[in-house]
Amino acid sequence: MGGAAASALLSSTRYLFADPLGLPIGCQTYPVRKSIRTDFAGTMKGLHAAGFTQIELCSPYGYDEFSSLKKYKPQELRHMLEDWGLGCISAHFSADELFKTPDQTIAYAKDFGMTQMAIAALGPWSPRTTETVDDVKRFVEPFNAFAEKAHAAGIVALLHNEGFVSEYIDGKPVYDMMIADLNPATTKLQFQVSTLQQGYDAVTYFNKYPGRFLSMHCQDWVKDSSTKSGFRQVPLGKGVVDWKAVFTAAKTGGVKNYFVELEEDPSLMPPSVPYLKSLNV
Repeated sequence: MGGAAASALLSSTRYLFADPLGLPIGCQTYPVRKSIRTDFAGTMKGLHAAGFTQIELCSPYGYDEFSSLKKYKPQELRHMLEDWGLGCISAHFSADELFKTPDQTIAYAKDFGMTQMAIAALGPWSPRTTETVDDVKRFVEPFNAFAEKAHAAGIVALLHNEGFVSEYIDGKPVYDMMIADLNPATTKLQFQVSTLQQGYDAVTYFNKYPGRFLSMHCQDWVKDSSTKSGFRQVPLGKGVVDWKAVFTAAKTGGVKNYFVELEEDPSLMPPSVPYLKSLNV
């Protein structure tokens, strides 16, 4: 074999197996919720064609945008995804599902074959200024109760850090208060990388709470003064996030799965795949 051919083969091999931490490249399906409603099969096949091998769903019973998936039994839905080359061990569920009908919701996830169930936030999505430290405990209590039931069924409950979870009370981070109140025997954490914009750095948290994390949602962005938020999402590797540092720390944090989630423009998700395939951590 000539030197150029050998070099090309090695380069190709490195591309195929350099996925960070050796984990499957996953994506959250919320950014493609509109096309799921109109063309579920085509949307899933498109994600697989882009290089994603894992997805994270949103519950058909808790998210209106996913209600078209109610017509499928959970095992049927899983087999469809497998036929399209996609694994699914995780989904986001609504607070009502977890706290009002936990047994029914856990049964759905168990029948599907999921091993983790996430909630996007605890407490108000748009926080008021009146929340107290006691409110934090009040929001965490039902989640701990749900997590105990999920744990008994062999499923891990995940707290995602959006909404009130990523706010502050008297200058102190609510996230840390909630982590202190969560039962580490039954709960894990799913880190939202974009909360760096609110002062929550993934590297800091993965190192501060080793082993407490199981998952993360990945966003990248650049500063853009023309937007309301002051930021604009871009494909992973094209923005401000130091992904090598994030994935290195994620190993300490305990992360075992991750999902690209670029909600502002889902067309940015497929271009993130080549970067992740080239990222050797």
